[in-house]
Amino acid sequence: MTDRVLILGGRGRIGGSVARDLLTHTQAEILITGRTPAQMQDNTSLEYMALDLAEVEKLRQAIASVNLVVHCAGPFHYRDANVLKICIEHGVNYVDVSDHRSFTIKALQYHEKAMAAGVTAVVNTGIFPGISNSMVRHDIEQFDIPEKIHLSYLVSGSGGAGITVMRTTFLGLQNPFEAWIDGRWQTVKPYSEREVVEFPSPYKRSGVYWFDMPETFTLPHAFPAVKTVITKFGSVPDFYNHLTWIAAHVFPKSWIKNPKGVEFLSHVSHAMTDFTDQFTGIGVAVRSEVTGQKNNQQAVYCSTLTHANTAAAAGCGTGSIAQFLLEGTLKKPGVWPVEEALPTDLFTKAMQSRGVTIQANWQ
Repeated sequence: MTDRVLILGGRGRIGGSVARDLLTHTQAEILITGRTPAQMQDNTSLEYMALDLAEVEKLRQAIASVNLVVHCAGPFHYRDANVLKICIEHGVNYVDVSDHRSFTIKALQYHEKAMAAGVTAVVNTGIFPGISNSMVRHDIEQFDIPEKIHLSYLVSGSGGAGITVMRTTFLGLQNPFEAWIDGRWQTVKPYSEREVVEFPSPYKRSGVYWFDMPETFTLPHAFPAVKTVITKFGSVPDFYNHLTWIAAHVFPKSWIKNPKGVEFLSHVSHAMTDFTDQFTGIGVAVRSEVTGQKNNQQAVYCSTLTHANTAAAAGCGTGSIAQFLLEGTLKKPGVWPVEEALPTDLFTKAMQSRGVTIQANWQ
């Protein structure tokens, strides 16, 4: 029986990257959705359906016709967990590319119901969060006692993503958030405390800032020995960082918290990055640094990744988990962030099969 996969938001750049990954690495038939009608290329493994997530009955029928749902219809700041709920009701496995703690908290509340239904649901897949979380898990496993996680992300221009990712950036500036620092939850201002971090070539030393990501609170849960989790994000070229800092700290808060203000800033930013992409590229860099005890000594282990296309990298992260679910290689009923769902051996296999190189070494 042929596997069928439903990709919600499959016409976006992230969803499209996931579809391409699945077409490459599986034999599944893929149904992608968007809110408006579209003509699809002649591909017998690819179907299209116009679907708004508000059309609950139509959504329910679509989910009932597949055996895996991949939710790429962001921004997730606005989403409820209804798609996951319907998947659990129909016994359908679930993956998403969610990137905001408010949504992750909603999804994790369905953990017991997913376990009872035998449904494996993996949230926060993609590149960051996603591949980045699995890099941390690999690094954590090198230690006797891990103590501190420092995650840094860098994106060139638009990263090859669409307007939705721009919205996500500005939505992430709206409110202070809680971070796990020195063994307690502390309030952090978004896009604050600039830090210059060493990334692999071609990025080298670049500035990053505090940014609210779901791994800020899922990693302390997954690795309770860890006392500090830092998640920082930056852009290339550097002047985008300064513009974002101004939006976070100088603009009136009403601009950022107004949906019209977010739309205006998102479209302006997208137009700017479309122009500068030709000079900067659309790549991504991830740096995971873990500090802890190894053989009764303080030690630091670091892993890094670069990819020429941020959206394609996200497709690799999400597509690989979808592939393992379809194959039955990954089966863990419940709702899990990726670092708790995906074993390191499977993660390594997935990255190798997709030509994604991760450099790792003791510092």
